[in-house]
Amino acid sequence: MAIRRPDGDRTALRAADCALFLDFDGTLVEIAERPEAVRVAPDLGATLARLGERLGGALALVSGRAIAVLDGFLAPHRFDAAGLHGIERRVAGRLFPCRPEEHPALRASVASLSADLRSMRGVLIEDKGCSVAVHWRLAPEHAGAAERVVRDLAARLGPGYRLQFGKAVAELLPARSGKGAAILSFLSEAPYAGRLPVFIGDDLTDEHGFAAVNARGGLSVRIGPGATEAGFRLASPAELRQHLTAWADAGMIALGSASSATTPGG
Repeated sequence: MAIRRPDGDRTALRAADCALFLDFDGTLVEIAERPEAVRVAPDLGATLARLGERLGGALALVSGRAIAVLDGFLAPHRFDAAGLHGIERRVAGRLFPCRPEEHPALRASVASLSADLRSMRGVLIEDKGCSVAVHWRLAPEHAGAAERVVRDLAARLGPGYRLQFGKAVAELLPARSGKGAAILSFLSEAPYAGRLPVFIGDDLTDEHGFAAVNARGGLSVRIGPGATEAGFRLASPAELRQHLTAWADAGMIALGSASSATTPGG
């Protein structure tokens, strides 16, 4: 199970030398039609806990979900995490929370967003407190109209917020947020500092994370098809979960079945 590094080194990486960052939706679990409907493999939390021990604690979730939601899906296990694309973080049990009251303009916009989208049946609003996402996976016929509504709101909110697109979703969040910045913050402190970063994700929202890890000489892996900054690709969350189990067993980060991600489609 040798990993094919961009520099041609085919030596598998010791987990003890790595810092592992994992997206959640579409990466650890398959995407569901509704955010609350994802199904978590029964042994996922335990596998991540075993792997975290192999990594000396240098394992963190980096997700658009709130940390409390991630905890609920993976209970009773809790992990270091960057939630809401880095707006909130938890490291070694220390929580740096999202504070909705610090975003009055965004909070005031949720009611108007609900009114603007009310006629679009199947379009869902996910209010995360410090960000708000609009999903049209259940109503692809409304994608264009929903996107226009969110773009208009982003323009009204101004430069303090940014609009981020994913798979059948658009999210408004503070401009300072981002998975790349979140990963770099982890890498500045123990137990992540000095380790080779590895980031695995599946979506447009993960591309800044891939770029940040690549710039540090790390390993970036995209789950599924699509153009990407990632260096490698795995086919599905199920395939990744198999790798996670193997990594936890062996104490090595190795992607022998991964393909190069240089071809946009696969």
